[in-house]
Amino acid sequence: MKKYILITILVFICALSCTRSADNTAGIFFAAEAPQSAQPLAVLKTGSQPIWFQFAEDGPIHIESIEDAIFSAAFIPWTLALHVHSFYAGGEELVMAVNRDGFLKLAPNVYDGIALYRFCGGQFWKQYSIGGLFFYEEQPAALLYLDDRFLDSSAVVPSPRTWTFNTDSNIPFPLEIPALETFPADEGWEVNTLRLGSDGFWYYRVIKKYGREPEMRMLRAVDLSRAGVDTSLDDFQNSAPRKAEINNPLLPPLPKGYVYTGDAVIGDNLFACWEEQEDYSIGAAGFMVMKTGTAF
Repeated sequence: MKKYILITILVFICALSCTRSADNTAGIFFAAEAPQSAQPLAVLKTGSQPIWFQFAEDGPIHIESIEDAIFSAAFIPWTLALHVHSFYAGGEELVMAVNRDGFLKLAPNVYDGIALYRFCGGQFWKQYSIGGLFFYEEQPAALLYLDDRFLDSSAVVPSPRTWTFNTDSNIPFPLEIPALETFPADEGWEVNTLRLGSDGFWYYRVIKKYGREPEMRMLRAVDLSRAGVDTSLDDFQNSAPRKAEINNPLLPPLPKGYVYTGDAVIGDNLFACWEEQEDYSIGAAGFMVMKTGTAF
């Protein structure tokens, strides 16, 4: 498996249009339609100026500058909001898990740019929050769960609960994880967290929401091909990744109330995801890409 870096944090590819001020160093070329196989939503020609994207209901939209995001989205609890939950970066590729939407992928393109792919989970994904992004048998995968802390949802616990994608299709598809199948969704079990700890063990938390006696268990597994064993609350909490402070002088400044939640270098480009935050809520959110080497 390639070594990837974790940073903590069904239907159509949307048609997009954009305008940019004259800049010979940057440009975007959008795909006109969405065939069945995955085609780039856009090809980014990066330069010294950042290319900004903001999440919308029909996918990421290009905005001229981060200032265009101000007052553009209502604040809602973070588990319900569109934002980059987490991403993996390795070499010249990057995979994002976008809460309430699906996957995005940035990868080199034959036209000497960065291809942006979207794998939209449609109405099914819109009902659920993301509880983890991970790799299983070299496939990127996301865990979905029903978060009802802020919303009295009529949805049931998700089944399937884990999803992956490849470029054969522009929609994600289910991926069975044996360690999780010992807690069937049709019996009321939900898995709301799954992560790989720094000690090399997998940690996950399961909750039984239905029935007379709700139950919660925290488990640890050597690998996800077999069932885990119960672990302590301390061990489970200690497995959570430490949130890194984003203090990169190459990143463009953000307006007040906006923060970067993760950054990475992919090839000779700098990637960063951003959010407008207020307590436990998120307003506008998205990401930006630019050539490395220019400090702001």
